[in-house]
Amino acid sequence: MTAGGQEHWRNLDMHYGASTLIFQRAEELRKFPTHEEEIVWGYLAKNQFGAKFRRQHPIWNYIADFYCHSLKLVIEIDGGIHDRVDVKINDAIRQGHIESLGIHILRFNNYEVRHNMQTLINSLLHKMNELKNSELPGLPLGAGGHQAMIFSAGLGTRFKPWTDAHPKALAIVNGKSLLQRNIEYLQQYGVKDVVVNVHHFADQVVNAVKENNGWGSNIIISDETNEVLETGGGLLKAKDLFKKDKPFFTLNADFLTDLNLNDLVNFHQQKKGLISFGITSRKSSRNFLFDEESRLCGWMNNTTGEKRISIDKPNLKAMAYSCVVIFEPTVFDLIPQRGKFSLVDTYLSLANEYPIYGYDHTGDKLVDVGKPESVAVAEAMFA
Repeated sequence: MTAGGQEHWRNLDMHYGASTLIFQRAEELRKFPTHEEEIVWGYLAKNQFGAKFRRQHPIWNYIADFYCHSLKLVIEIDGGIHDRVDVKINDAIRQGHIESLGIHILRFNNYEVRHNMQTLINSLLHKMNELKNSELPGLPLGAGGHQAMIFSAGLGTRFKPWTDAHPKALAIVNGKSLLQRNIEYLQQYGVKDVVVNVHHFADQVVNAVKENNGWGSNIIISDETNEVLETGGGLLKAKDLFKKDKPFFTLNADFLTDLNLNDLVNFHQQKKGLISFGITSRKSSRNFLFDEESRLCGWMNNTTGEKRISIDKPNLKAMAYSCVVIFEPTVFDLIPQRGKFSLVDTYLSLANEYPIYGYDHTGDKLVDVGKPESVAVAEAMFA
């Protein structure tokens, strides 16, 4: 990609073309927050208000104290220096530049943080509700209208002895099956047309869907009872079950997360990617490799040392796959594999020619319910 092309992609992401110097400065500021910033972060961290905020976030030539990308909302905490006339003028210029990007700004001062925190919280919640109910420029307020596929056909060999008599998709976490939880997760974002592929104890999955009326969603079964096709082959087999003109999601039934799908859609649209998927910095036996623009460049197996490089670049960043993916519908015309294959093969074969991106949602809840002992972890996270 040319330098101009790289700048184009950078300008479309949540940092609005911030330079390397701004990123370095933001990293330093995170190490030395003010007392008031620490207080506010204690409330904003871990999505406590139903939206993800980032602290000391680079935006163009500036660094916002706190930023929520899904709402395009900045929160600034002003110390006493902001009472100076020259600083007030600079603040006004800065605010005008940031607001020109379609971003909203809330300002509070140190005194309000120390003495009127509840009033601050009430003002913040009011603004958040206002933005959630409005049509924000460039912000898709829903993944609604999209379709999804939940991969549920696997043999679940890591989940024995449960899978000796049941499909893993029906394993129970706090009274609900993994399949039900993922269907209800999609419903939160208006996604109710869902393809579910079946193979291992397929009849049990089909019966559960029928007995529960799809848990309120329109479930279409993709039958793989003759042969389990893995994620890539399963998706390709289900091609005709999808609408031809809309992006769609895929999830793995045995992954639970609270990743905000609206944020993922927004990221995907800004990047103009063919495929975008969730990634985190958690420890994993296998990682995808990304450049500084979050573009997929390769894959590695940390156990065997195997590497598969699609775009050869230095200083690639290793991140773990979250199994939440959004695809453009044109992907079906581009997939080169046939038969039984993994989506990993598809990503790596397309990454050199087509834009595939990783959306970092480190800090969100995420559990790979791949083994029986991971159920307890999932139950501690998801009520």
